[in-house]
Amino acid sequence: MEISLKTLPDEEYVAPGRGGCPGCPAVLGCRMASKVLGRNTIQVTSTGCMCVNYGYYGAPRYPFVHSLFENAGAVISGIDASLKAQGKRDGVNLFGYCGDGGTVDIGLQALSGAAERGHRFLYICYDNEGYMNTGSQRSGATPPGARTSTTPVSKLSPGERRPFRRKKDMVRIMAAHGIPYAASASLAYPLDYLRKVKKAIEIDGPTYIHLQSPCLTGWGIPESQGVAVARLAVQTCVFPVYEVYDGNVFKITVKPREKKPIEEYLKVQGRFRHLFTDGWPEEIAKFQAEVDENWRVLNALEQMANGGENA
Repeated sequence: MEISLKTLPDEEYVAPGRGGCPGCPAVLGCRMASKVLGRNTIQVTSTGCMCVNYGYYGAPRYPFVHSLFENAGAVISGIDASLKAQGKRDGVNLFGYCGDGGTVDIGLQALSGAAERGHRFLYICYDNEGYMNTGSQRSGATPPGARTSTTPVSKLSPGERRPFRRKKDMVRIMAAHGIPYAASASLAYPLDYLRKVKKAIEIDGPTYIHLQSPCLTGWGIPESQGVAVARLAVQTCVFPVYEVYDGNVFKITVKPREKKPIEEYLKVQGRFRHLFTDGWPEEIAKFQAEVDENWRVLNALEQMANGGENA
């Protein structure tokens, strides 16, 4: 069945009574995915915001496993192998829902191993670009110029610095494993996200979705603006939305009609305010150049997948 707002079930699988921040996009992302996955689901979530959000308070209405920070991929592997050994694997949607700290950093080895072994699962990284559950420390997903508690701002430093600590490109890292499907997604484009969840969970093998999840407190944005900021990330191409099949076939699924300058994305977030107030125009220019180059490369990769049309 084609995914649309009309075909989504009314039943809620993410229970009320959470302990998280009002308006948290990470909860919205899990709620939306669970509408596609349904009740016959097993979820694995590593230590992080989502465990506080509902792992201890209002657990989801299907089996939920709280893994250690570093081993969600290994736990997922074990569940997949166990179900197959018991002849119970068919019809069970197994997915991980973990933050960027537990994905791009601490849990990368376990996730890489699970993908390399070919286990069947969907892994969604809700990327809030830092260790937000423990006070907003930087992670491998923190973008350049961002203020965090471990990349403080001073007259000599604009926060997260280049060139050695750029945001890891997890979609292409996972695609490099040759897995059947890897994608990025945005809460600002829900149908694109939900269709990717459906596509991924139906594949007999490892699949990965990287979901940008603005942190309201860590990013310094109002409770009501999480989705609006996520939309700006796509419209400025700071966070491109695309998918990769079999490691090398690229398709951009959301193309802005008019690519906006990254200032429109940066200026609405407290973590970037110093770039404007303290006089760091060169950092903004460097960030813009990186975004432009990444967008150019993605379009070139898509054109290659289409046989070089318009290259």
